[in-house]
Amino acid sequence: MIAADLSFNREKLLEKISSAMSAKRFRHVLGVEEAALELARQYGCDEKKASLAALLHDYAKEVEDQVFLDLIDQHQLGEDLKVWGNNVWHGMVGVYKIKQDFGVQDQEILQAIERHTVGAAQMTLLDKVLYVADYIEPNRDFPGVDEARRLAKVSLEKAVAYETAHTVAHLATKGIPIYPQTIETYNAYVGYVNK
Repeated sequence: MIAADLSFNREKLLEKISSAMSAKRFRHVLGVEEAALELARQYGCDEKKASLAALLHDYAKEVEDQVFLDLIDQHQLGEDLKVWGNNVWHGMVGVYKIKQDFGVQDQEILQAIERHTVGAAQMTLLDKVLYVADYIEPNRDFPGVDEARRLAKVSLEKAVAYETAHTVAHLATKGIPIYPQTIETYNAYVGYVNK
């Protein structure tokens, strides 16, 4: 159980998180924490919150689909959410598993985790830090990641715009439906691309 004041035993926390995922996913989580702390320091975000959000953001990533479907029903999140799958669920529904398994009550942390893959038209500083850190963490290696890292050092808004545009383009090219909130994020931040 993690107290609301964000004091937690790091060793026990990491042990519980790592036991819920593959070694590769856990390496990613640690990379996201590293990137989130760097961004938090640069942009004046609460480092404890950035660390905890980063460490927990993919806690539910490897959970079975039925767990998400049960949580959607249990918390009455709406039937329409059931069609989206793990890429949306592990953040938006995963926060309920995080609250249940860790006792996290901090709404700012939970919201950042909820939004870390889909974004939002209005994002807090912590939302942006986690959203960007997840994309640029040191273990990532794909076309465009170096530009995303460069932009993250210039402006979080430009980094959010760049990442969202590339995510939307990637999904569209593959013919994968795009979650409406991701489109809202794109529309809200696309103006930062050429600023």
